[in-house]
Amino acid sequence: MTAELKPVHVVGGGLAGSEASWQIARAGVPVILHEMRPVRGTDAHLTDGLAELVCSNSFRSDDAENNAVGLLHREMRDLGSLIMESADINRVPAGGALAVDRNGFSAYIQEKIEAHPLITVAREEITDLPPADWGQVIIATGPLTSAALADKVHAATGADALAFFDAIAPIVYKDSIDFKTAWFQSRYDKGDGSDYINCPMTEAQYREFIQALNDGGKTEFKDWEKNTPYFDGCLPIEVMAERGPETLRFGPMKPVGLTNPNSDEKPYAVVQLRQDNKLGTLYNMVGFQTKLTYGEQKRIFQTIPGLEKAEFARLGGLHRNTFINSPEVLDEQLRLKAYPHIRFAGQITGVEGYVESTAIGLMTGRLAAADITGDHFALPPATTAMGAILSHITGGADAKTFQPMNVNFGLFPRPEGRVRKKDRKQAYTARAARDFSDWMSQSAVVAEASD
Repeated sequence: MTAELKPVHVVGGGLAGSEASWQIARAGVPVILHEMRPVRGTDAHLTDGLAELVCSNSFRSDDAENNAVGLLHREMRDLGSLIMESADINRVPAGGALAVDRNGFSAYIQEKIEAHPLITVAREEITDLPPADWGQVIIATGPLTSAALADKVHAATGADALAFFDAIAPIVYKDSIDFKTAWFQSRYDKGDGSDYINCPMTEAQYREFIQALNDGGKTEFKDWEKNTPYFDGCLPIEVMAERGPETLRFGPMKPVGLTNPNSDEKPYAVVQLRQDNKLGTLYNMVGFQTKLTYGEQKRIFQTIPGLEKAEFARLGGLHRNTFINSPEVLDEQLRLKAYPHIRFAGQITGVEGYVESTAIGLMTGRLAAADITGDHFALPPATTAMGAILSHITGGADAKTFQPMNVNFGLFPRPEGRVRKKDRKQAYTARAARDFSDWMSQSAVVAEASD
């Protein structure tokens, strides 16, 4: 029967596209996955690997009891997510967060995708909206959609495409860090208690560092980029510094929950580095996304105590992201209203974050497969993490003010009855777990996740 089914075309081999392809194939439906790299590169990718991580290597909190993204992790694992499977296999220490060895993570996904008998990977650039005779299509080209396709999407949506800047943090070789100054410890000893490298600063060093960030040479924007906003969840460190001298001390450089074994002096601020590969040879600078020029990054970041002789495997950078006004142009099943054979998935829909992008890919894969096989696939309720983020981009958000959004408890319906503030997160997650379990038990398609 499978050979008679028309394939689903998935455009884009990032997190969302890879996940969508996997879910479609697991439902017994053939897939053609179109990925333009290496035929055409992007401003941020370094390889032609599927599901390459171009920014952080962190999937953020893995706490399913107190955090909305951790809850989404759990729901995706329950649904047989390939991305979460690879993340768990390629996990590296990161306290309460889920961080991965980025090379192993991508390699595992590519191996699984290429080995699946129902998935064909086509290395080619798609420059136009696929025609109706292609059948079911998922566009998951992400925030780095090529200009040719982006223009076609813009024309088809009949609405202005929105855009924002996203920044990349530098990666440092561990053996170039001075451990006479730096030390291993997680804040409040979470995780294994020693998942991060910490570089302390005195007040004077911190003040000088802030001044250097403010004065340092920055990447110049092109004329068409000058009015493009930043996404608040991934601000360049120098933009945070511009918001006030104490901003970083209450953000990525907060010194709380740490004890410096190399000094009796309590640090005024701390730079943390998180493991970036399984070998433990590479560490990325947490929260240090930047638009500083390469020369300024080396000069300024090597003033950080412990990083005076730091060698960089990758310097930070900045790239422009594009997303559509999903509440206006997509229906509740993520189909383009003007061309209902086309669905959108991933960051191009206006979700922000690796996990959220993957979750939308997972859902579009299930929906497209159900359309092909004739099965009914009910969407998860809005009380779940998956349902909440879906609801937000397909109508829950105001189209006039739509901006990229991470999953958060503000997207969930409030729990019924009176709940004490300190118990509110657990009330959300307990209800979500119950409702998600009920939804899975009632969905015939979801049952395949255990095979």
